[in-house]
Amino acid sequence: MVRSWFSRSHSGLQELGALAVLYGFYEVVRGVPSENVEAAMRHTSEIVDLEQGIGIYVEHGVQRALDALPVLPTVLGVAYVVLHFAGTTAALVWLHRRHRDHFPIVRTTLIVATALALVGYVLYPAAPPRLADLGFSDTVTQHTGLNLSSDLLGALYNPFAAVPSLHFGYALIVGVALATLASSRVVRVLGALYPLAMLVVIVGTGNHFVFDAALGGLVVLVGWLVARVLVAEPSPDARRRDDRQAEPCCL
Repeated sequence: MVRSWFSRSHSGLQELGALAVLYGFYEVVRGVPSENVEAAMRHTSEIVDLEQGIGIYVEHGVQRALDALPVLPTVLGVAYVVLHFAGTTAALVWLHRRHRDHFPIVRTTLIVATALALVGYVLYPAAPPRLADLGFSDTVTQHTGLNLSSDLLGALYNPFAAVPSLHFGYALIVGVALATLASSRVVRVLGALYPLAMLVVIVGTGNHFVFDAALGGLVVLVGWLVARVLVAEPSPDARRRDDRQAEPCCL
């Protein structure tokens, strides 16, 4: 029964409702404040030590280079706020309308990856670069007027839920879907570049380390492997029907 549900593409309202419940649950769990700030800071220090040890601690240099360019910090701040939710939602709507037989595997990958990320937030709280007293600037707060450290937003999300990065994880899901399914070559190229663009956004705004993004990609990979078990392959007839219905993506 579970496999049957995951293998089907349901009505738009059902899918929207299920994803809304999932995202609400995600925000509630993610929003539970970490009572051990010391542990979060210690974990962030461990991430920095690891990156320095393997030679990928580039976040400072990336942010300084991007901050030196006019207007770009504002663009990155807006992108950080908007793309994670609006971009993912738009891609899922397009996928459901144009490639319904591929929707179950993508939706299930997203669900499993989100569940794994929640486990990570609970077991390994970590501060983002902008809150780790490492000299990073808070691009979103400084350039968009949205204070991520305000009492209002602080009541809605846990600032120490930085590992893994689902900003990158969701971008990877969306990017792969667009790159493999879109009819337009331009959109396929944009899809392939989207995860890299999101990596620049999350690092440039001081919200994630490269390590966080790598773990975001890992939970998506594991989510896809689990989804392949839960979701039955579409029939050849269904695939042909899906191909006939496909139109160039307008995202």
